[in-house]
Amino acid sequence: MRLAAVLAAAVLAAARTAAADTISEPTALLQGLDKTTARVSEFEAPIGKPVRFGDLSIVVRDCERNTPEERPENTAFLEIYELRPDEQQVRLFSGWMFSSSPALSALEHPIYDVNVLECKGAVLPAEPPPSPPNKPR
Repeated sequence: MRLAAVLAAAVLAAARTAAADTISEPTALLQGLDKTTARVSEFEAPIGKPVRFGDLSIVVRDCERNTPEERPENTAFLEIYELRPDEQQVRLFSGWMFSSSPALSALEHPIYDVNVLECKGAVLPAEPPPSPPNKPR
């Protein structure tokens, strides 16, 4: 466990020194696994807005990806809370997750796994198709 913390700190330090080589994105694409049903779900989480996955509330505080010239990497700072009936929410995780190394900094929970897949730009609304030209009579 201590080695994982040291490795995470080293990766984070390297990521911060190369901060000029990252692009901040407004949305994180996350993957959740419910271990009791073996159901895998992909869902988007906008920065700063809580999203639900089972009994978890997930807030993405930052999501950055490397520039296209660099090795592909997506890094997100997540806060994950467990929502319990008639109790205050309990923080289970607060830290950076890396798409290329999900086990490096992982949520430890008996029922749920959460991983970062990608940091992406805002989803633009689809434009309506162009109208057909008027036919001359």
